[in-house]
Amino acid sequence: MNARKIDKDGLLLCDIQAKTFELSIEKMNSSSEIFIRRYMHSDIAKKLDNGSLLETNLQAGDILESVNEQYGTSNYGSVKYSNNEMFWIGYFYRYFCYSYEISSSRAYKIVKPKELRGLFLPYHTLDVSQAIERVLEAKGLLTDEETELQRQYEIFKKYRLK
Repeated sequence: MNARKIDKDGLLLCDIQAKTFELSIEKMNSSSEIFIRRYMHSDIAKKLDNGSLLETNLQAGDILESVNEQYGTSNYGSVKYSNNEMFWIGYFYRYFCYSYEISSSRAYKIVKPKELRGLFLPYHTLDVSQAIERVLEAKGLLTDEETELQRQYEIFKKYRLK
């Protein structure tokens, strides 16, 4: 996976999503994990994925309403993450989606909120791009072109020499 450089639009989307995640603690009745799962698969997340949300004036509260409209309100689960954890997780997910040009649902499949919560303390002081690289590296998903070519060559040699 190769990352593109984040720009002004990307940072704006990260900020909007981070504030939405943080606001969800007081505005949503479900647990933080249920909210994040619903959000990352929502229609409004797709608008952040493609950048079209920037053409609107929707704010965090409006985005939460959109999630509730799509899925209905839920009281399922009781564990709420802290404000700082939710802000960081929201920022992390959007930065990941934007810089690696992947959908919110794909990012959610790669790294779950519970895992991110566990990484909050050691990683929240890092630059977000570094935190993402460490997560991807730990999952064996971060490869540059040279490393990937070397890996493929080793596979080729293994089968060619049989």
